[in-house]
Amino acid sequence: MILVTGATGNIGSALLEELHLAGAGPVRGLTREVRRASFPQGIAAVEGDLAQADSLKAALEGARSLFLLSGMGAEAEVLAAARQAGVEHVVLVSSITVRTHPHLPAARENQVVEGLLKDSGMAWTVLRPTQFASNTLWWAQSIRDQGVVRAPYADIGLPTIHPADIAAVARAALTEPGHQGRTYALTGPECITVRQQVAAIAAASGREVACVEISREEAHRQMAAFLGDGTADAVLDLMGGDVNDELLKVHDTVPRVTGSAARSFRQWASDHGAAFR
Repeated sequence: MILVTGATGNIGSALLEELHLAGAGPVRGLTREVRRASFPQGIAAVEGDLAQADSLKAALEGARSLFLLSGMGAEAEVLAAARQAGVEHVVLVSSITVRTHPHLPAARENQVVEGLLKDSGMAWTVLRPTQFASNTLWWAQSIRDQGVVRAPYADIGLPTIHPADIAAVARAALTEPGHQGRTYALTGPECITVRQQVAAIAAASGREVACVEISREEAHRQMAAFLGDGTADAVLDLMGGDVNDELLKVHDTVPRVTGSAARSFRQWASDHGAAFR
C-alpha cells in the first residue's frame, strides 16, 4: 500500500496517474476533502490534514510506503505516526535550496525535516527539486487581463522543472529497488529565462504576451504585500537576485532515474496553455 499526500496538487496528482499507469496498486490519495477529489480508477481517496497528524490514522493504516511533501504541516508528528503505523519507506519532496541556499529560512526548515526522516528508523529517499514550471501560473491573471508579464531578472535562466518529472522520479523511488538512502537533485533539461518562458506561454496560449522587466524594488513591493518582507526577499533571491553555480546547474537525474528525457518548460506550457487564455 502506497499513501500519496498532497494528492490533488501539481506533483501528487501526476504521481497518482504515474502509479495508476504502472499498475502499482494498492494506492491511496490523501486529501482534505474527499468529496472534491477526482482520482484515477482504483485509487482510494482518504481524508486527512498534514497539519494535524492525528487525522492521518485511518489513511496510514496498512500503508508501507509514503509520499510526503515537506513544509505542509507537522512533519515530526506525521513521521512519528507513519513509523507507528508500520510505514517502511518515505519519499520526501524537499528543495534544492537545501544545497544552493542553505541560509534561507525555508531551506533550513526543509533540512530539519530531512534530518527527522533520516533519524526516523524508516527507509528514505529525498527529492530536491528546483523552481517549478507551474510557478508561472502566478502570471495567469495578468496575462488574461492585460496580456503582459511584469517580472524582475527577465534574462536570467534557471533549470525549471516540470512537476510531472518530480512525480516520475517519485514513482520510480516508490516502486523500484535501488533508491532508498538516496538524495536526488531534480532540474529540467535546460536553463530558461523569464523572457523565454513568456514566449513559450504566448505560443501555447495563442495570444500575444509582452514581457516587461521591473526592478527588484518594484517586485518586492508587490510580493511583500502578500508574502511578507522576508519571504519576498528569499523568492527574489531564487528568481535571480542571488544565483550561484549550484542553482544554475542542470542535473541529469530525471532521465537517469526514469529512463525518459526530462520535460522542457515548453512542454509544460503546451500542457497548460488553456490556463492563460
